[in-house]
Amino acid sequence: MPGLTPKKVDFNRREMPKQEPEVRRRNFDEVALGYTPELAIAEATRCLQCKKALCVPKCPVQVKIPEFISAIAAGDFDQGVRFLKEKNSLPSVCGRVCPQEEQCESSCALTKRGGTIAIGRLERFLGDWGAAQATEAQPEERPAPSGKKVAIVGGGPAGLTAASDLAKHGHQVVIFEALHKMGGVLSYGIPEFRLPKRIVDREIASLRQLGVEMVTDFVVGKTRTIDSLLEEYDAVFVGTGAGLPWFMEMPGNNLNGVYSANEYLTRVNLMKGYQYPNSSTPLKPHYRVAVLGGGNVAMDCARTALRLGAETTILYRRSRQELPARLEEVENAEEEGVTFKYLTLPVRTLGNERGWVSGLECIRMELGEPDASGRRRPVPVTGSEFILPFDAVIHAIGNSPNPLIPATTPGLAVASHGNLVVDPETGKTSKERVWAGGDIATGAATVILAMGAGRKAADSIHAYLAQPTPW
Repeated sequence: MPGLTPKKVDFNRREMPKQEPEVRRRNFDEVALGYTPELAIAEATRCLQCKKALCVPKCPVQVKIPEFISAIAAGDFDQGVRFLKEKNSLPSVCGRVCPQEEQCESSCALTKRGGTIAIGRLERFLGDWGAAQATEAQPEERPAPSGKKVAIVGGGPAGLTAASDLAKHGHQVVIFEALHKMGGVLSYGIPEFRLPKRIVDREIASLRQLGVEMVTDFVVGKTRTIDSLLEEYDAVFVGTGAGLPWFMEMPGNNLNGVYSANEYLTRVNLMKGYQYPNSSTPLKPHYRVAVLGGGNVAMDCARTALRLGAETTILYRRSRQELPARLEEVENAEEEGVTFKYLTLPVRTLGNERGWVSGLECIRMELGEPDASGRRRPVPVTGSEFILPFDAVIHAIGNSPNPLIPATTPGLAVASHGNLVVDPETGKTSKERVWAGGDIATGAATVILAMGAGRKAADSIHAYLAQPTPW
């Protein structure tokens, strides 16, 4: 209408304060420091509050994004927490490790004009604020017990989400975790400087408040089988992740000083190897560490080794443009002093007379035509072999599901790389009363995708349990 002045669009995204690179590369404290209330309000006020919010459909757990952002803009943080936790049981975790730039933020209406709302940073702010205020926005009343029991196998993101949703329906839920601490990849895989363990512990404590029982040091497939659990429980959800590491096939993988990313990060994170000798888990000091791979796990390994005092190099067979890791993680690694050697393919690990790693023989690559992934295929350059000195090599090129559960569960269909076959909309497996989701079904993916799978499976399990009992 004539005379009305449209709201001025603010394209100035508020960046989150961080530790300076020279400081953070020498400690395991969290790199990103979080928004202050003033910064959070200023960022939230930028949101256009679209009538048809395109950000929500891109969120695997369908968080009420416009609502919680509107509450922040109004300074009503308590209401914002309530909106957020209606859909997300791990907001402080997702606000730190979810690739929002590829999901919700990528559909923000401001992207058409060169800007986005920092949805993930606002999510983190609310999750942390709610915890600090001890207002975790739990339901006012616990639902009446349904009389149904559900076993969750695996205490990672998929299992935790499924457990939370099912407990809110009144079902009795027990999580069986193989390791001595809950959290799965949140506890053993993601470094402290990206996701402090106190944050994971806090989110897990909120599930205990819902009545979820948690059993650790319990290996399903060894301690008990799925079939055994089905004798006691009405339904089983399998969310055991992808914990079987891949290694590049080359000579020298049996040398001392060769690690999988799983082993290396577990020693440092879950077993506190970085505190040796004050911890009981030793981690041998290394001085020149090579990390093979270009994903987020490779960045985590390289930045961890750097903090433990090593000169750290990431070797990647393509160029920087093709790196699959989040740009934020790549930039953090570069700022902290990690060296990147692109268009470089290791072909052999070299060792000394004592059986320890002494270097890598590599070959230079050049980019050819795009492959099935859309990235240009790396091609070896004939006669370009060279040697780099290292005393440790970490393989961070991916994982497959552990074959233990498929091997001990008759009737469970398995696809390529050992992934369980599931209905993508419900998480149902080929076995009656067994659902699955997360990395065990998809292969290694993101935390939020695993959570989305846990939610879909929980909805399907609840619908099944709510059916009248046949007589």
